[in-house]
Amino acid sequence: MTEGSASRSLRMRFDRASKKAWDLPARPSNEQLLQLYALYKQATEGDCEGKARGGLKERAKWKAWNKISGTTQTEAMERYCELVNSLMG
Repeated sequence: MTEGSASRSLRMRFDRASKKAWDLPARPSNEQLLQLYALYKQATEGDCEGKARGGLKERAKWKAWNKISGTTQTEAMERYCELVNSLMG
């Protein structure tokens, strides 16, 4: 990824946030979990491709990710870090 490629310091913040996400003080709402999933996938893999498959859970995750297609890697990482920090309490 070249355009919108994240800086080294942002990548480090993102890595820390992705580790913190496993140790949140309370379980996030389903909507927040979908946001975390979508932002993480967008930051690490880029735009969602293909069609929604699987059961309700897989389709909900696909829809959440697909909704933010076009978001740059940098923006997805920043939004992910902000969301994790807000959930830390």
